Amino acid sequence: MAETQRPNHPPSIADAWAVTAERAAETTFFFDFDGVLSPVTDDPDASQPVPAVPGVLERLAAAVHRVAIVSARPVSFLRSRFASLERVDLYGLYGLEVWHEGAVVTEPAALPWIPAMSDLAERARAELPPQILVEFKRLSVALHYRTAPQLSGEVERWGHEQAERHGLKIQGGRMVIELKPPVDQDKGMVITEGVRDAHCAWYFGDDMSDIKAFDALRAREAVDPGFFGVAVAVANPETGAEVSSAADLTLESPYAVAQFLTDGLTSF
Repeated sequence: MAETQRPNHPPSIADAWAVTAERAAETTFFFDFDGVLSPVTDDPDASQPVPAVPGVLERLAAAVHRVAIVSARPVSFLRSRFASLERVDLYGLYGLEVWHEGAVVTEPAALPWIPAMSDLAERARAELPPQILVEFKRLSVALHYRTAPQLSGEVERWGHEQAERHGLKIQGGRMVIELKPPVDQDKGMVITEGVRDAHCAWYFGDDMSDIKAFDALRAREAVDPGFFGVAVAVANPETGAEVSSAADLTLESPYAVAQFLTDGLTSF
């Protein structure tokens, strides 16, 4: 952390964990899913968390005030991967869905867009090359070109045309673009709200949408010098350099994330 140290930041990882342990009752940990808790896969439905992740998240949730996963995945997908977790909140579709204390809440402004998203997914399957994986998420449509990177330009042109024609938002990512309803919600807004009453927060991310979450930690520090925020990037060959440049430290893989948390918990 020393290379990107800010005035209120401890000079080392060990010190950062010590500060976090001191503020455990007022600390929140936020995690992206794909590329952070799970390796990215060619087939999104095949993604699974690193084996050590569920256990270490449950231990972390018992040690701090709150743990949450903030993902582009639907809440239904996240629940299928973390059914055993009792203390972890789930934010799906960039915060359009929230699972908290046994119930899922959907942003009301997004609900009328479900039929349009379904139609968009059907058009994508009909109009884009068959190598493109079209992922319908109820409130968004993701167009994956990981297995056919040479088609990225065609996919992005099609996506931007649809966004302009139908008034949709578009989100770029790791070998994917996603079309979303024009509802004002993103990971940065989730974190802004989530740290409003916190005195310490960590965010682990690997993609462009996660930079907004990093920025939310910086903004909280700007208005409250007593707040301690740590932005952690997870390395990858696609967006890694840009995300790492916005973070306080970089870990090498989801397996390294699990080990980092396991080691850090010894400070509590």
